[in-house]
Amino acid sequence: MVVPCYNYGHFLPDCVQGVLSQDGVDVDVLIVDDCSPDGSAEVARRLADEDPRVRVIVHEVNAGHIATYNEGLAAVDGDYVVLLSADDLVTPGSFQRATALLEAHPEVVMVHGFARTFTDVPPPARTEVKSWTVWPGAEWIGRVCRAGGNPVATPEVMLRNETMRKLGGYDTRAPHAGDFLMWLRAAALGGIGRVNGVDQAYYRVHGNNMHTSQFAGADTDLRKRHEAFEIFFDEDAGAVPDVDGLRSAASLAVAREALAIACSLIEAGPSEDDRALAGRLVALAEEIYPPAASSRLRQRYGRLVQRDAEGKGPLVPRGVSAFNKRVRDHVEWRRWRRNGVESAVKLP
Repeated sequence: MVVPCYNYGHFLPDCVQGVLSQDGVDVDVLIVDDCSPDGSAEVARRLADEDPRVRVIVHEVNAGHIATYNEGLAAVDGDYVVLLSADDLVTPGSFQRATALLEAHPEVVMVHGFARTFTDVPPPARTEVKSWTVWPGAEWIGRVCRAGGNPVATPEVMLRNETMRKLGGYDTRAPHAGDFLMWLRAAALGGIGRVNGVDQAYYRVHGNNMHTSQFAGADTDLRKRHEAFEIFFDEDAGAVPDVDGLRSAASLAVAREALAIACSLIEAGPSEDDRALAGRLVALAEEIYPPAASSRLRQRYGRLVQRDAEGKGPLVPRGVSAFNKRVRDHVEWRRWRRNGVESAVKLP
């Protein structure tokens, strides 16, 4: 287990304790503190003094998150590896459930599950496994390309260490979407497994997360996701069937999401910042998938912009629009929690 830490010393004790209390598996923890100014190193050293299964690396100079991840991953030598940010948690029995699938299916190189979000106190975890899903790597890649999104959060993932060695850690060219690129590359090496019906980890949502709202920075997020797809297709997808078709499907899905968000921004009664972001999203969609310029979503965006320019307001009252969006989001969330792969964004 690798726990990268920067200014999360106050979260470290709960994070580490959750790992050390895992039943049915032998665990050790490597905390890598990236020169935190908040005293995280002292907390980490205290935890190491209290339990011999905990080791600590402390940076004298801040190296950034990708270098911190890779240093920790290169220093562990167990059969399986988990990267867990110091502000996140694993649920009781998480490691035993993941390793059981890996040991039963030697063709699987990576296991994930469901990471439940929380803010202060995590809710009770579901711990009774309903089933396993095992996808051949190429099938999982196809599903992800057609969906266009990253269905996997980092704290829920367990990789075979030999797979991590082959992957060589996180790509420094993709600091924003490095985990997504890692999952795609892992799937090119073997099967992907999912533990269904349980909560494998907790992902903490707070003001210091990289992603703190639905649409803020959406153009950057989508561009970086597209770039991760492109790196994968250019360098790692040689053995995957129909690479050209998958590349096109991924570009279409990302472009569709960009247009769907742009429509949502204008439909809701936009601010000037919203209009600017919507314009950037449309430009991105047309850049990465030129046929998007004549799509129904692009036409819908044009009609919404025209209504906005004429001062007519949204097509649907804001309260109704917000309610419909919550329903759609909830349906998508339930589908993701059940199946492990998000569906592509669709709007009428």
